[in-house]
Amino acid sequence: MSSAMFRSFSVFNYRVWFIGALVSNVGAWMQATALSWVVLTGLTDNDAGAMGVTMALQFAPPLLLVGVTGWVADRFDRRRLLMVTQTALLLVGLVIGTLLLQGVMTLPLMYAFAFGLGLISAFDNPARQAFVSDIVAREIAANAVALNAASFNGARMIGPAVAGIVIVAVGTGWVFFINAATFLAMIVALLLIRPGELIPRVQSPGAARLADGFRYVRGRPDLMVAFAMVFLLGAFGMNFPIFASTMAIEFGRDADGYGLLSSILAIGSLAGALMAARRDRARIRVVIFGAGLFAVAAAVSAFMPTYWLYALTLMFTGFAVVTTLTTANGYVQTTTDPALRGRVLALYMAILMGGTPVGAPIVGWVADQFGPRAAIGVGAIAAFLAFAVGVTWMLVSGRVHRSSSRRFALALDETRPISVVAPEEFSDEVAGTTAIPLPDPSADTRRR
Repeated sequence: MSSAMFRSFSVFNYRVWFIGALVSNVGAWMQATALSWVVLTGLTDNDAGAMGVTMALQFAPPLLLVGVTGWVADRFDRRRLLMVTQTALLLVGLVIGTLLLQGVMTLPLMYAFAFGLGLISAFDNPARQAFVSDIVAREIAANAVALNAASFNGARMIGPAVAGIVIVAVGTGWVFFINAATFLAMIVALLLIRPGELIPRVQSPGAARLADGFRYVRGRPDLMVAFAMVFLLGAFGMNFPIFASTMAIEFGRDADGYGLLSSILAIGSLAGALMAARRDRARIRVVIFGAGLFAVAAAVSAFMPTYWLYALTLMFTGFAVVTTLTTANGYVQTTTDPALRGRVLALYMAILMGGTPVGAPIVGWVADQFGPRAAIGVGAIAAFLAFAVGVTWMLVSGRVHRSSSRRFALALDETRPISVVAPEEFSDEVAGTTAIPLPDPSADTRRR
């Protein structure tokens, strides 16, 4: 079991990458916690709407620049590109920390920095996601994606709690300096990676055309459904900084109480990531199941009467959301044409993160007007709609049918062939008439 769960660690480059990412992610979660808290309590008087605007500004660039960032991730050396983006993020963190310590930070200025962070992340995210497939073979890419999620959420268990303690002890500005220092771990990891052991990049005749990624996804109904579900969750269900901070205030807690909620959420998230790492393939039915579980967990959490009962439900929420997103990411990684992977992943990240500019201001306004529990309810409704979209597609596409071996039982078939337009055909006027086979993500039909 354990050897299957951690099989990507057999690759030297992945081990180096994982360690660097783990350290960097701790700092990233510390900064995210501090940024939300300083906007909510330092620059405003508990204004959840301002938090929503801040989140929207951070997540708008990936949506606005999706075509460019995906093309950059496919066109340039991803390792060097990541060194540039990680260095830029380090410098922005230092500047924000300095302004906070000097007491000259204002809300409009923080809005500008939030947009700047989003702009850099718009190039960093698709390159970082696609770089996983440069490090490990396609056969274990889903495992590597799941372990990345485990690293991300393992850091989430540590970062927010530490950030809350640091904020209470010495102030918010120092959190940004600590985060800047952790970026050095990722930069060192990128320097230590052996370029000669990276998986050769696949190029296609259409590699320079930005629209290829959109056309490719348009020809894949399964990806369209997955992206629609991810959008709904990302836009309305994953506004955890708003949910957790406003609930912490409602329960009479300070920054350390808010940070602890984020860390408790990460316990479930880590469990979901490790469960995903056990699976040999990413299956879209798991994405649908995760969305349904998220809807139930979020709805229950909205009615919890005490801080600790609310915290308990967050573990289930974290498990559900990471199960959904990690599986969706792995599914995209392992079923997408390698020559277009950067552009498709950029579109995936744009939909996931780009939904926030739509949903976060709405959720923040609902929290201000009707309270945090109503805002959580909005997220639960969105998750239920995502679940409904997935189930409807499974039924309409004919993937659910009566079992031939068990009476009154249904069987779920994910082995139906998927036809998509080959990249080299995109330039033709008749693009859409030529199909190429994709590796079946569900060839192993054993139950898990």
